[in-house]
Amino acid sequence: MTTPHTPFAYKAPDEQPDNLPFWQAAREGQLLVKVCDDCGKPHWYPRVLCPFCMGTTSWKPASGRGTIYSFSVTRRAGPNPFCIAYVKLDEGVTMMTHIVDCDLDTVRIGQKVQVKFSPSDGGAPVPTFTLA
Repeated sequence: MTTPHTPFAYKAPDEQPDNLPFWQAAREGQLLVKVCDDCGKPHWYPRVLCPFCMGTTSWKPASGRGTIYSFSVTRRAGPNPFCIAYVKLDEGVTMMTHIVDCDLDTVRIGQKVQVKFSPSDGGAPVPTFTLA
């Protein structure tokens, strides 16, 4: 059994004018996703134009809840094991992230997770997930 931990200090995000609302919301504990103004579809990775219809997009609050779609626990890449995962948000988009603050031996596909913002090295907190 491993002890719950956050794997490491995350690199500070590269804040740019087009992603500033995302990082400002992260500082307030809110996860945002991009949603198309024309077709209404949410998408991840955030972009200025919708990948489905090339319409304009806006930031919308997400629930912060999701399900583990796939994951991998890495135990040999450094002093602390960590879990990288694809999480399908309740809004329908899938994002790559880390699973933190849990026994990594208990992580399973299909588990419910909740966003947790982990500190970065001098910047906005980074969205990670923990078991719900």
